[in-house]
Amino acid sequence: MTTPPRHAESRTLALAYQQPLFPDNLFGHLVATAVPGVEEWHDGAYRCTLRLPGGPGIAALRPAVTEIACTLVLSTAADVPAAVAVCRRLLDLDADPAVVDAHLAQDRVLAPLVAAAPGRRVPGTAHPQELALRAVLGQQVSTAAARTHAARLVAAYGEPVDDPAGGLTHLFPRPEVLAGIDPAALALPAARRETFLGLARALADGRVDLSPDADPATAVGALSALPGLGPWTIGTIAMRALGDRDAFLAGDLGVRLAADRLGLPTSPAALTRRAEAWRPWRAYAVQHLWATGDHAVNRMPT
Repeated sequence: MTTPPRHAESRTLALAYQQPLFPDNLFGHLVATAVPGVEEWHDGAYRCTLRLPGGPGIAALRPAVTEIACTLVLSTAADVPAAVAVCRRLLDLDADPAVVDAHLAQDRVLAPLVAAAPGRRVPGTAHPQELALRAVLGQQVSTAAARTHAARLVAAYGEPVDDPAGGLTHLFPRPEVLAGIDPAALALPAARRETFLGLARALADGRVDLSPDADPATAVGALSALPGLGPWTIGTIAMRALGDRDAFLAGDLGVRLAADRLGLPTSPAALTRRAEAWRPWRAYAVQHLWATGDHAVNRMPT
């Protein structure tokens, strides 16, 4: 059983970033898609469990005017640099919003969206392998259904974590564990069940490398070789797990609905051609397109 000690190392830090930062879709997305037990919104902060070299930890991230207030509870103080690096990737804090916004604002359709919400970030993930597996769980189902599927796996196969300050209970299961589970334990259609287990095996044996140092093009190629992973799933993994800031989800329903509202082409092929002008920042354009809809991912949690 894996749990951080009750008297673990605790640190409070200020995570700096280049202004501006628009927090609504960033924290809204993380909280709306949060897996119970692994993530939560508590006392004005997004909280999540962390798998770190020295043992499990917990991060609490709270948006402030000029910084992100970060509270870490770790198994060892030696994990502070690794935890900070994870949090920065999670919130896309190393982006240069002036460069991104200036480029996207050259487009007549995106210009008013950028002006209304400068500094949008792309929500990332604390654990790329977890995000990839959750993307498969989210294929062709609602956000709520995807969370339910993931929560069941967490409760059955996750590693317990002690959290006296909130409601976090587990680390998300390792790919090595999920690769060996009984397929009947997955309440998924047969084809998606095989896709999920195939990805878990590929992550476990290293055929797919989603680590921070991985080459995105190589990783996308390896993902594309697996059965059942289509453009939406691979694009989602590229955007949020691999940090590809030019990833574009042309076939995503929310993107297509936004395109229709804005008078853009709605077919994936035509929209992809139209989006050429947004390179190399199409992942940020996706955030602006999503934000035209009424969905919890676009709203700051309360």
